[in-house]
Amino acid sequence: MESTATVVQSPPRGDLAERLGIKPLPGDLLREALTHASYPNESATQATPNERLEFLGDAILGMVVANALFRAYPDAAEGELTRMRAEIVRGSTLAAAARRLDLGDYLILGRGEEAAGGRDRDRNLAGAFEALVGAVYRAHGLTVARALALRLLKPEIDHMQEGGPALDPKSALQHLVQARWHQPPDYVTVDEQAEEEGRRFVVEVRVSGEMLGRGSGSSKRAAQHEAAREAHAVLSADAAPGVPVGA
Repeated sequence: MESTATVVQSPPRGDLAERLGIKPLPGDLLREALTHASYPNESATQATPNERLEFLGDAILGMVVANALFRAYPDAAEGELTRMRAEIVRGSTLAAAARRLDLGDYLILGRGEEAAGGRDRDRNLAGAFEALVGAVYRAHGLTVARALALRLLKPEIDHMQEGGPALDPKSALQHLVQARWHQPPDYVTVDEQAEEEGRRFVVEVRVSGEMLGRGSGSSKRAAQHEAAREAHAVLSADAAPGVPVGA
């Protein structure tokens, strides 16, 4: 049987452990952590998808982050601790941490998922991040896995401790807009240009047809983030205490 999975040139997986600052992982364990479920479905080779390691890593991340917040906020109520933990371990946050590692470059994907842009899909990146934490736990134990998780999520944890919104600007704006207008914001691509460096997208974020912010970037996702960041800054600056914008 001939394999139908796409073979994509990616960085050597062995250097990932070096980038993580940990001892190398067994090759089969690291490969499993990076293997998306689409690959075994399309490949004639034996391959184990990362879903079980993802399950394990999810549990470890929840415990590690919960303990860090419990220690950092001795006076916080259960509901507030739960909210902060959810912000840090949500898929978009883990995907952002995965992008800082260029984790998408290491993913082992099937042909269809590769063609569909799976290397930059939040769900795939977050799952691989969780699976990687699970793999580190299996290979090196809880102490190493805890230290790694806290180090990789330090920007998000620090930002939470500073009292700011989630690092993901779209999530921050979503909370703000939902609280004031009781509806989600809309992201509208208003321009798309071909430049020497590549394509350039311009996106506006709107609520009930009113533009709140505009951003540009080399992808729609990047443009949406810039628009959300601008809108959040404007709304936060313009809102008088106790008076919702647009009321």
